Amino acid sequence: MSTRSRAAHLALADGTLFPGVAWGAHGSATGEVAFTTGMTGYEEALTDPSYYGHLVALTAPQVGNTGITREDTENGDGAPRLSGLIIRDLSPISANHRSQETLDAYLLRHGVVGIAGVDTRRLTRHLRDHGSQNGCIGEEAPDVLVERARQATSVEGADLVAHVTPQQRYAFAESRGDWAVAFDDTQLFRGSGRADAAGGPHVVAYDFGTKRNILRCLHDVGCRVTVVPAATTAEQALALAPDGIFLSNGPGDPAAVGYAISTIHGLLGKRPLFGICLGHQLLALALGARTYKMKFGHRGLNHPVKDLSTGRVEITSQNHGFVVDVDSLGSRARSTHLHLNDGTSEGLEVPDARAFSVQYHPEAASGPHDSLYLFERFKRSMLAG
Repeated sequence: MSTRSRAAHLALADGTLFPGVAWGAHGSATGEVAFTTGMTGYEEALTDPSYYGHLVALTAPQVGNTGITREDTENGDGAPRLSGLIIRDLSPISANHRSQETLDAYLLRHGVVGIAGVDTRRLTRHLRDHGSQNGCIGEEAPDVLVERARQATSVEGADLVAHVTPQQRYAFAESRGDWAVAFDDTQLFRGSGRADAAGGPHVVAYDFGTKRNILRCLHDVGCRVTVVPAATTAEQALALAPDGIFLSNGPGDPAAVGYAISTIHGLLGKRPLFGICLGHQLLALALGARTYKMKFGHRGLNHPVKDLSTGRVEITSQNHGFVVDVDSLGSRARSTHLHLNDGTSEGLEVPDARAFSVQYHPEAASGPHDSLYLFERFKRSMLAG
């Protein structure tokens, strides 16, 4: 652990301080402090574009024990997308034969500030009681850090998609390889999960900050995938002759991404449409519904979600700080899934537009594979014409 015994603090905007030890890159970092409860998957969290603009606190007691493996990252260049990392204990070794570098070296190489030694249990309880808020990590005087936290830009009202979307469209043809499993649209296991995509339906995938494994899942169910920037218009997308449209996850306030909302409104009913996370929220906004910021969001690997049509409960992976106001949906769409912890909507269906979406991450495969059938459902909707 190359922390060089640099004393540091995490300061919250409400003035609460958490002492610790600096590691990773030198300097300071600000952002909304968010906690995630996964016991594994820190590499995926580090590189998930949905964490752009956040200081992420991992509640697992020790982090770094599996190092960093390029294959496990969730974006094209393998670089972290978060603003800073908060942990309790940094493992001194990386005991994984697949590891290519230590977590400390990875953050240092990419210029990401970290803080270890933080009482992450106390921090998590504080955020649950008082709500998510901006914070600052640094080695300066605590009062300086508190002021920086208070001056930091809020995630609410911010279009963060513009910071993570690609500049050009590209074809994606990468498989999950040896990690692939699949379920059909009746939620039954159906084997290796790698179908031939050469002659399959063509999906235009809007990249609002997509996770790479989502695109792999689309490829592995037999889809040809073209990824397009967030600002791609409906006319430009339809000119690519898609059989279906996919709306990805991404960071920030969905209501601030007005151009995407207008585009989705123009695509509704033109092709089958499937959205995940931010894509789910943007679909709701395109239907005239509202979204709102949650007190501390859903971030972790074990969230129970009930499918209201079947009564089946799925254990899901989630990462979002905004949610759809289900009472604002009206009659155009129906809520299809329910979060069993707090009753928020976790899925939508628009039958007359052949569109559906979920708030959670069916591709995550963080242990449970309960939701992989949704990719098959999307494929079947495209093949139905």
